[in-house]
Amino acid sequence: METYEAALLLLLGFGGVSVLLALIYKAMRKNIYHERQSVDRTFDAGGRISTSLTAVTVASQLLWPADMLQSATLTVKVGIAGPLWYTVGVAVSIATFPIVSAHLKTRAPGAKTYPQIIFARHGKLAHLVYCFLALLVNVLIMAILIVAGKTTIQSVAPDTSDEFCLIILATLFGSYSYVGGLGTTFYVSYFNAALLYASALTIVVSVLYIPTESIAIVGSLEKIYDGVVNLTAPDGNEENSYLTFNSFEGLVWALVGLFVTAALTFCDQASWQSRIAAKPLQGVVGFLLATFMWVAIPASVAATTGMAYLAYSGQNVTDSLTDKQVDEGLVTPFIARLALGVTGEYLVLTMIGMALMSTGSGEVMAVSSIIVYDIYQIHIAPFRKHYVTTLQCLMCGKLKNTTSEDEQCTCPDVSTCSSCVESKEERNNQYELDKIFLCETHGAYRLYQEQLLHYKSWCILWISIGIIPYGMLVIASGIDLNWVYMAGAILTIPGLPGLVLSIFWCKSTSKGVIYGSLIGLAIGIAVWFGVGSSYQNGLSDFVKNTSEPIAILSGGLSCFFASLIVTVIVSLMTNNIKTPEDGDRELEKMKNIDNPLSSWIDIYAEDFPELAKTEKPSAHQLEGVFQKAKLVSYIGGAVIALLLVIIVPVTMSTLHVMTFDEFSTWTLTVHCFGLIMLVLVIFPTPIEETYLTLKQIGKNKKQRYLDLKKMNDLKL
Repeated sequence: METYEAALLLLLGFGGVSVLLALIYKAMRKNIYHERQSVDRTFDAGGRISTSLTAVTVASQLLWPADMLQSATLTVKVGIAGPLWYTVGVAVSIATFPIVSAHLKTRAPGAKTYPQIIFARHGKLAHLVYCFLALLVNVLIMAILIVAGKTTIQSVAPDTSDEFCLIILATLFGSYSYVGGLGTTFYVSYFNAALLYASALTIVVSVLYIPTESIAIVGSLEKIYDGVVNLTAPDGNEENSYLTFNSFEGLVWALVGLFVTAALTFCDQASWQSRIAAKPLQGVVGFLLATFMWVAIPASVAATTGMAYLAYSGQNVTDSLTDKQVDEGLVTPFIARLALGVTGEYLVLTMIGMALMSTGSGEVMAVSSIIVYDIYQIHIAPFRKHYVTTLQCLMCGKLKNTTSEDEQCTCPDVSTCSSCVESKEERNNQYELDKIFLCETHGAYRLYQEQLLHYKSWCILWISIGIIPYGMLVIASGIDLNWVYMAGAILTIPGLPGLVLSIFWCKSTSKGVIYGSLIGLAIGIAVWFGVGSSYQNGLSDFVKNTSEPIAILSGGLSCFFASLIVTVIVSLMTNNIKTPEDGDRELEKMKNIDNPLSSWIDIYAEDFPELAKTEKPSAHQLEGVFQKAKLVSYIGGAVIALLLVIIVPVTMSTLHVMTFDEFSTWTLTVHCFGLIMLVLVIFPTPIEETYLTLKQIGKNKKQRYLDLKKMNDLKL
């Protein structure tokens, strides 16, 4: 493929369609849903994203290029066990995320970023530490995307320069996010997922079921099996066979994948913002469905391209990949080109391009939200400089719930503020719009929010542009995709225990989460380097030895448990919780994370019909109403873990070295599962979104009728 062809496909094709979808989304929200542009809406998409759209978006954003490239690399190294063990570790992490996020959504329904939880619970210093850790996750994920994107583009268009690759990536990541915010990423992610799944299954069918005269193994499961059955696999495999699920290295990879994905999912703001954009139950169900959708791609693509490559390279051909190229993740592009020629190159570029767009745009929005909500709004230019706890009112600085009349906040709610309500009713008049900013209680904060709205646009723009110089540094460093993916867990997982404990445990303290995360990071790096140095050539062969699975697993486990133990011990020594009431008061800080102009209670008003419009539910009321979401998250996570960790692996391990019939049955089962997921990706979302849009149009007509009737009654 020529460079200009790749550019046309990615920029004008995918990029152009994405921007068009962004404009359509923006027009729909304005003209049908009558939503006004705001900072919160930019980063939470209104908080009412549907279940099907959440599922497709989460699956799309969690499908990194590594899931199509590195999973095939693992298959080449360990055989048919590779895709299974690769998916087990990652899928369990994805499936258990809703358990934590459901608690976050019920205890901090107004939070837009997870560092806001840390600020509410533990103050500015702990918040700065978690801002650093959160941004570190985003920086590492962006490095993964850059390395994967550059490698893939240059594998199908060899003459493409590094700089041009980065310009393409920056444009794809930032263009439609700039136009429509987080809501746009949901619609574009659906488009991306549909193309990605269709392209992946096209490659699978072409490689395994459509014969070609030029390449003997292509189009024949039997020839692929015959080409692999006599190859000698690593010592950890049963009978040194590539056709067994009993693989020690595969099991190690599953454990590594669990920790790597836990670090890069639980500590990635992009995952939280996808969850924040939906209500609790819809978000939980969406994530559970996304787990199955995600499994379909690495399971089917890796099993197909990885096993086909083993059969092809076993024929002593001269054009097989080098070990370095295999580690770079070029197995899938190689087999696609072998089976389909130029069409295969287009399909691989489509798959990787779609994965890059979904994940990349999510990371741009994640970094932007942290900069706007956590760095700018809390540390650089806060609306109220002495705002130290969410128990204070942002408008006046006084406490919201206190027995002291002098310190008690008396600010009216925005929904009952006479100046704001009057201006809202006459908002078609420009003078009345300006009058909103003159409200003594809320006017200054409205102006501050308008400034933030302007600031967030520049923020998204400059982050997108910054991808280019950052990418040049990443490329110049020479690190490969495998190393970035593995090393990322060591550097990011120490923040996980403190975050989870801050949501679940009222006794976690600022000192606990700070010492825990920093000491865990130091211990994890020390163990990681120590184990890496034990391999041949030590740390002089840094990239190779520090990306060994045992080194990564040792560092990750040490990092996680050191952080957990230190956080718990220090918190027990430094907390001031003496009674259950003290604990409730501490957790209340999370519930008070809110925007006074657009409170989270507006989204959940229908769930609490017994409450007055300005009354917020108590923590116990929130727990009760959203208990169903938590129950679904527990049961769903347990079922998926049971299925993927015990039932499937134990069943497949009884096969020992697979016969051809067993191999073909397993392969066909995986591909049928992929086809079912393709149907679930493509059809439910447009059906549900069309229904919701038509329902809103009906509401608009009814409201216009009532308004007209009211006007006629007044005239009479």
